[in-house]
Amino acid sequence: MRALTTQEKRTIRFGAIGITIYLCLFAGLHAWRALAKGRVEYQRMAAEAQTLRLEVQVYQDKVLALKKLMEDSKLDPARLDRVTAVANASAAIQKAAAQGGVRLGPIRESSAHGSTKELASVQLEGVGSVPALLAFLHETERMGYPLIIDSVQFTSEPRMPGMVKATLTIVILDYDAWKKKKEAQSA
Repeated sequence: MRALTTQEKRTIRFGAIGITIYLCLFAGLHAWRALAKGRVEYQRMAAEAQTLRLEVQVYQDKVLALKKLMEDSKLDPARLDRVTAVANASAAIQKAAAQGGVRLGPIRESSAHGSTKELASVQLEGVGSVPALLAFLHETERMGYPLIIDSVQFTSEPRMPGMVKATLTIVILDYDAWKKKKEAQSA
């Protein structure tokens, strides 16, 4: 092999430098595009994660609100038994009345209509002082059963001065029917 002249060596050096510069630019352009694609993918995933975080936060807020509502009303839907709900709710009403100093008179329970979302209706009469009756009414929301006071009528009790007679209609809701309706709406 013959020796290269300085002119040929310089041409080869310039060619090698040119090819090196071309390959660096070509590889750099590909690397830049790959990094830009990765950056766009990262930004997309970060936005998706933020969206999911907001969705989860909404559900966490709902869970906290539901827990607070369950604690305030002492209502645990998992413990409600549809078969014994009316008897247990009636017993809880009588117990709350006795603890609050309200004397109960006749209690009438009637089953609800099939089309309504109620288990039963309880009509009762109670006699007590105004603070005792109001405390009893306030306590009905914390008995642990889905109760709604449908009607209240206060009258004076002529046989006992200072006492008031209250006639109440309390509706016991069918929790399962409300739950099924909610599930059907969300589906």
